[in-house]
Amino acid sequence: MSLSTDEPTREPEPTDHDLSASDLDTLEALLKARQTRRDGWTLLIWAFAAVALFASAVAIGFGMRAIDESKQGGATGGAVAAGSAAQVTLKEFSITPLMISASQSGGIDVVNSGNVEHNLAVQGTDLKTAMIPAGGSAHLDLSGLAAGTYTVFCQVAGHQASGMQAMLHLGAGSASGLSEGATTAGDSSSAATTMSPEQMDQAMKDSITAFPAKTEGLGAQLLAPTILADGTKQFDLTAAVTKWQVSPDKTVEAMTYNGTVPGPTIKVDPGDHVKIVLHNEMPQSTSIHFHGLITPNSMDGTTYVTQDPVKTGQTFTYEWTVQDTPAVGMYHSHHNAVEQVPDGLAGAFIVGDEPVPAGVTVSQQQVMILDDSGVIGYALNGKSFPATAPIVAKHGDWVEVQYMNEGTQIHPMHLHGMPQMVIAKDGLPLATPSMEDTVTVAPGERYTVLVHATELGTWVWHCHILPHAENEHGMTGMVTALVVR
Repeated sequence: MSLSTDEPTREPEPTDHDLSASDLDTLEALLKARQTRRDGWTLLIWAFAAVALFASAVAIGFGMRAIDESKQGGATGGAVAAGSAAQVTLKEFSITPLMISASQSGGIDVVNSGNVEHNLAVQGTDLKTAMIPAGGSAHLDLSGLAAGTYTVFCQVAGHQASGMQAMLHLGAGSASGLSEGATTAGDSSSAATTMSPEQMDQAMKDSITAFPAKTEGLGAQLLAPTILADGTKQFDLTAAVTKWQVSPDKTVEAMTYNGTVPGPTIKVDPGDHVKIVLHNEMPQSTSIHFHGLITPNSMDGTTYVTQDPVKTGQTFTYEWTVQDTPAVGMYHSHHNAVEQVPDGLAGAFIVGDEPVPAGVTVSQQQVMILDDSGVIGYALNGKSFPATAPIVAKHGDWVEVQYMNEGTQIHPMHLHGMPQMVIAKDGLPLATPSMEDTVTVAPGERYTVLVHATELGTWVWHCHILPHAENEHGMTGMVTALVVR
């Protein structure tokens, strides 16, 4: 299948330091009135005048130099010569640039301009710099890494989740190490240094026509409960480290519930009595927090606050009677969550159904869990385009989607062709639903939207922070499609 509408399938202004006649008269009157420090003020005025003249001369000199270089074709605009190292800066808590283009032969020169130690590592590989002290630098050799797109991040605990993550586009051989924003005259992007326009066109086409790519594993599927004799609904969740295929060319060691990312979706009715039995088969302790749901304090899942960690090989049961109103929640680890949640330990927990406007009949309900860090990276329901699953609807259908952001960044979710009706935020119904072109979902938030499938065709659905959804090699990451038949 492809994304085809023909046959759809699933500088500030310089400051003028010159003083006017009126300014000088006012200054002279003030100096006479005070009768003090006249010589000092006069000296200060001359000093300002000298600074202004000097600054003007410097500006003119730089301007003439820039013009001269431009005429000679020598303006580099920050470009890096072919085979040279890409330049990357680390600080609390960012990696600059956000999109890095480097070559296998050039690698990356990394500078730590922050106040604490950082390093740079390529996710899913053993490639990394040593810890770099504040003010220090290091080189990251990429000669043994295959050309492609990767996530790079700082390995200091908590730094990746705080924003120290970027995308690396690695070109083969001695391709340019140009970084985002560093373009030569006439170039519109770093991609111009790594491939011809024809090659770029083909790469874009290849990425799209591969959709939806087949991969192993499917997350967010409904989990059937075991009904106990007293009517309690029991759901068993096993936390384990599992191989998970994010996209055709990316398989990672993920932390999973029941072997999938996200974990299975739990759905119950208001007022149900539930048991969530956690079996920990991971090599580290864990717990579960039920985000957005009302539980007894003892069932909150925050280690060393409401419970002890569930250690390797142990089982812990969470038991309570759920609220008697609809809710849209998430369940996820709350122990070493900065690693465990981005690496996969999260899922949807839905209580009942959100009320919909009169005249609306929902034909299907979908969960769309947003990821952007850890071993998973930019993904929808644990998959990165082209391995994301399209939503297929019949013409005229109403589709309900639960956006859930389990990531560390904001994601403005945009659907081409049709508006989204927001009917609830964090599971709380809106008194007046709103029609939105783009729904911005912050970490931890949930939005319930309705889409009326009125327009036939294949419609792209993606995060509108473009580096989360596309690069010079085509669509990637947080992209899927709505197919209306």
